[in-house]
Amino acid sequence: MLTKTKCKKLYERSRSNVYEAIIVPGIPYNGDLWNRTMKGRVYWAKHLFDEGIAKNIIFSGSSVYTPYAEGEIMRLYACEIGIPRGNIFVESKAEHSTENVYYSHKLAKKLGFRSIALATDPVQSMLLNGFVKRKVDDIDIIPFVIEILEKNEEKMIDPAIDAPLAYKEDFISIVDRESKLKRFRGTLGKNINSLYYAEEPNE
Repeated sequence: MLTKTKCKKLYERSRSNVYEAIIVPGIPYNGDLWNRTMKGRVYWAKHLFDEGIAKNIIFSGSSVYTPYAEGEIMRLYACEIGIPRGNIFVESKAEHSTENVYYSHKLAKKLGFRSIALATDPVQSMLLNGFVKRKVDDIDIIPFVIEILEKNEEKMIDPAIDAPLAYKEDFISIVDRESKLKRFRGTLGKNINSLYYAEEPNE
């Protein structure tokens, strides 16, 4: 379990580094207003960017349970709250949190980023910790520090976004495309396609 104390320690350790990219996993968007978890993840990314801990942000997530591409929606919100568009990248193939990490890590490497961290809420950080150690052990984890977000909550606006930009017309829910077993395997990271975001061979 990631306690508040542990989250603070991980955050304080991150302050001595400058990450070329942080990975922020997506969450379903229903076409109305971002939920509390998405808002927290995007604002945590902004905090790390503003503090100089992160140079770039990779928002990750396909259209999985709703027609809206999660990474794209998060990018729209991030731009509206002041993160420069040039410092935002989107990973658009992931359908599970393990894939968010794996594919974003590969995309980061392909983009030339070498120092990478996962930035998300404490619960997801805890759930992904084992996967990170097994599959992408060269990245750090920076979970929310709840007190920091609470301290800045009054400044955390809910901006309007042009959500149709992230809407996928040919969307079919993962529930209708995959069996429960396959979705469970995806949660465990068993459906990863290692060919996605392959680095170009050296000339």
